[in-house]
Amino acid sequence: LGNETSVENELIPTKMELSNYPNPFNPETTISFSIKQNSKIELEIFNIKGQKVKKLVSNQLTSGEHSIIWNGKDDSGNSVSSGLYFYRMRAGEFNSTKKMILLK
Repeated sequence: LGNETSVENELIPTKMELSNYPNPFNPETTISFSIKQNSKIELEIFNIKGQKVKKLVSNQLTSGEHSIIWNGKDDSGNSVSSGLYFYRMRAGEFNSTKKMILLK
């Protein structure tokens, strides 16, 4: 005996995940992600040229599931055009980029 393992933190995700729905979208999409531990999160949207379009999150978040709605507008509040966009999340060592399509 003595080799027993306790099962704690079952509700904390075991890996970072990032996705959006619907995709393609019009006029908005929901970006969902899970984080394993409390982390400073940066979630940004980029156009096909690699230019930053919108900063959605730059904040300390708690571990667990989160979702953010992007309404297809840039940092100035202007609607962006149809096309391919990338969303990137950074949290500590985690860095992931996914693509999405806005169809009008």
